[in-house]
Amino acid sequence: MCVVVIAIIVTAAWFYSQATMSNVGELSFQNPLRIPERLQPTVDRAGVKQFDLNVQAGESQFRGGQRTPTWGANNAYLGPTIRASRGDRVELAVTNDVDETTTMHWHGMHLPAEMDGGPHQRIEPGATWTPTWTIDQPAATLWYHPHLHGTTAEHVYRGVAGLFLLDDETSSGLELPDDYGVDDIPLIIQDKAFNSDGTLDFDTPFLASLGILGSDILVNGTHDPHLDVDHQRVRFRVLNASNARTYNLGFTDDRDFQLIATDSGLLDAPVTLDRLPLSPGERAEIVVSFTPGDDVVLRSYPPDLGNLGFWNNRFNGGDDTFDLVQFRAAEQLAPSAAVPDTLVEQNPHDPDDAATTRSFHLSGGAINGKPMDMDRIDQAVTVDTTEIWEIDGSGMAHNFHVHDVRFQVLDVDGRPPPAHLTGWKDTVPILPGTTVRIILAFSDYTDPATPYMFHCHILRHEDRGMMGQFVVVDPGQAPGRPHDHDD
Repeated sequence: MCVVVIAIIVTAAWFYSQATMSNVGELSFQNPLRIPERLQPTVDRAGVKQFDLNVQAGESQFRGGQRTPTWGANNAYLGPTIRASRGDRVELAVTNDVDETTTMHWHGMHLPAEMDGGPHQRIEPGATWTPTWTIDQPAATLWYHPHLHGTTAEHVYRGVAGLFLLDDETSSGLELPDDYGVDDIPLIIQDKAFNSDGTLDFDTPFLASLGILGSDILVNGTHDPHLDVDHQRVRFRVLNASNARTYNLGFTDDRDFQLIATDSGLLDAPVTLDRLPLSPGERAEIVVSFTPGDDVVLRSYPPDLGNLGFWNNRFNGGDDTFDLVQFRAAEQLAPSAAVPDTLVEQNPHDPDDAATTRSFHLSGGAINGKPMDMDRIDQAVTVDTTEIWEIDGSGMAHNFHVHDVRFQVLDVDGRPPPAHLTGWKDTVPILPGTTVRIILAFSDYTDPATPYMFHCHILRHEDRGMMGQFVVVDPGQAPGRPHDHDD
């Protein structure tokens, strides 16, 4: 018996020791960071900006000479950056050139439900879906990705994702770095696991509850990247496009940087940080100052996954450290204006205006005990009302994303939110045993039969049922039944 116990302890200790992932000291930063191209629209006679996206299969070379089968939009991997301004009428022609049904969701966008690109707006192989809407929200760094129920994780992991940047008059009038690809740089961060032949490994690691956690990091689809910097200050638009991994960003010399925007828009004033947590789906804009000759690495330090216990924390990435990208500053840097002391007026929602409070419990592959059902409307909210939503989770780390609306975090376990959660958000971490209260306002669009989604943005959890549907209705209107679909 003692021998068996000792063997079990030794085996458990070995698994525990092997569970930590890190690439620190392994990279040479040999590859120039790829900058996703900006997609140029055509403009019709009515002034509508028309963008074409083709979801396609291809091959990508990430490491050495190995070729990896991937998907992308207009590319073998990832997609181009789309950019539009408040007031623009846009039309997105999304053609499905892969052999599986997919969708395309505009994450963070305020738009009619039938244009949202959720699981009800399916795009069959060979078909083209053409949503159109008018941009009517403040400047922000949004993104797009597939959202087919049950296979979102796989389609995003294959590589279909891209940024959707919004501008407005207020943001354009600020002295912030804004030359895309020069001093305004996207950083799309993803972890990958590869098989020995270079193909993507879709398996969830042993004892991991969050989903795929890879030991190789891609930034803008580049492995082992560096960026040559030639400005004193650079704005980075950071997207956590990973399926499951949370990052805790900071620089290897612990320099400060200024947070200027969260998911859904600019802050009222910059916030000085030296660490920035980002769960899957979250975005942030930061401005970093460089001096001539700087050589510094952006690193992800062990993230706070909450009270998982030492065992689950280790197996779900809580002890992992990764170098992401090296920045090499030139010996002469172009001057940059200081970040303004004030950015935009926030105009927060007033909790006293809330018409109701709703509660959402994330646990066991379900929300409020109900796994996702495409035929069920879970919540109906009334247009032109404000609500408070209370979200809590148990057992493991989650996060929570709401389609169509942006929100503000009122408190976390009754305490004011940390600095990086004080701006406008559409995705928020929900750590085990914690309760997060958010305030949301629903406006403009009603449709009793076409739902928006709310869900965990850890994609394995979403695909397994941790998602619900809500409709926005006129006063006194009853919710309908979702339109027919093929599921």
